[in-house]
Amino acid sequence: MSYQQTEEQVVTRGGLGDRAKFITKTYNHLLGAIFAFVLISVYFYQSGISLAIAEWVFSFGAGWMVLLGGFIAASWAATHIAHTSQSKVTQYSSLGGFIIAEAIIFAPLLLIAATYHQGVIKSAAIVTLAGFGLLTAIVFYTRKDFSFLRSIMLWAGGIAILAIISSFIFGFHLGTWFSVGMIALAGASILYDTSNVLHHYPEDRYVGAALQLFASVAMMFWYVLRLFMASND
Repeated sequence: MSYQQTEEQVVTRGGLGDRAKFITKTYNHLLGAIFAFVLISVYFYQSGISLAIAEWVFSFGAGWMVLLGGFIAASWAATHIAHTSQSKVTQYSSLGGFIIAEAIIFAPLLLIAATYHQGVIKSAAIVTLAGFGLLTAIVFYTRKDFSFLRSIMLWAGGIAILAIISSFIFGFHLGTWFSVGMIALAGASILYDTSNVLHHYPEDRYVGAALQLFASVAMMFWYVLRLFMASND
């Protein structure tokens, strides 16, 4: 049974009640996931693994498409597991696996950014964290349920996948406005995920909730970084 089928928790402006412990655990796990991603990414860069991954990507034309496909597939898998898995072992294994998968997928992009766009990674990280903080604050201040965004996100995500596939088939470039649109989609995902953390997730599924939030933050960081790199060319 998914969290959307459970009885909704009552959350008022006066306080978070029994949800407070669950929310604290969720964001502690999210913070841990972000630190783990950073550490693995630094290790990949310093050890030369990032270069090996980048060389593989650039060795044939479909490399970037494979990475983008892997990014979408990993995000979908994270969402599915976060919504359905009740096993702590499965949730922790999925969170760890997703962090490693994201580090692999990000490796070529981070390598290019570090080599040819000095300071862009730091700027993109600051913007991403600031955006995440602002969107999180909106949800916690208003206590609004953003579940209605789900259908919009599914529609927009389908359009994005179609655009990516079309760009590969017909050879056109997904430019600045695509990155802007994907940042907006990532922002909607953060609103939706945060709302679910506040209102809907079962209180024993904090690892899955952190996994879902991390997937949305990673998507925002990916496209903010791409946008900054494009503007820096």
